Amino acid sequence: MHKPSSDTAHIEVLTFNKAMVSTNDDYDKSRWLYVPDFYSEYRYILGTKGKKPLICIGINPSTAAPDDLDNTLKSVERIAHHNGYDSFIMFNVYAQRATDPDDMEHECNMTLHEENMKAFSYVLRLSEEPPAVWAAWGNIIEKRPYLPDCVRDMIALGESCGAVWYTAGKISKKGHPHHPLYLKKDTPLDPFDASAYLRMFNG
Repeated sequence: MHKPSSDTAHIEVLTFNKAMVSTNDDYDKSRWLYVPDFYSEYRYILGTKGKKPLICIGINPSTAAPDDLDNTLKSVERIAHHNGYDSFIMFNVYAQRATDPDDMEHECNMTLHEENMKAFSYVLRLSEEPPAVWAAWGNIIEKRPYLPDCVRDMIALGESCGAVWYTAGKISKKGHPHHPLYLKKDTPLDPFDASAYLRMFNG
């Protein structure tokens, strides 16, 4: 479990560029992408390296780290491989670590969000093909009023890179994409109209 020690506005938040500077030799850097590369109150990126990654978008990070994946990320990795991807990248709508989404900060730290968007721009450019992005945040998107705005920024960045959006599993009754946990390893990816999804939040 990870319960935030404070709002991220009260801690030092590394810029994405500074967080990319690796100082940790405790994991295989030829296999893993981990930014920042130490356990902290926030995480921009966790995933494996490859030429054809599947970018999975959750709401916010929990405790996972290289060689210590939680059940959600294990499911993400299995589904990515089943659908023909050689690697996966776990990304999040908001970068603050909190195992229980109810513990997420109530106000958006714009500095953290802006650096998270720089990280998203980076991962969108890792693929040799148009980036494949799996929307997987579930109904948790409703936990904080700033989260749909964060998604809006991500979709705009994806459009600039020609991203192709997918879901896996049934869309919820509220219209949100399914969370990865409890999905079967052979779950296929289905097309997801990200722009139409955003219209749910208009007005």
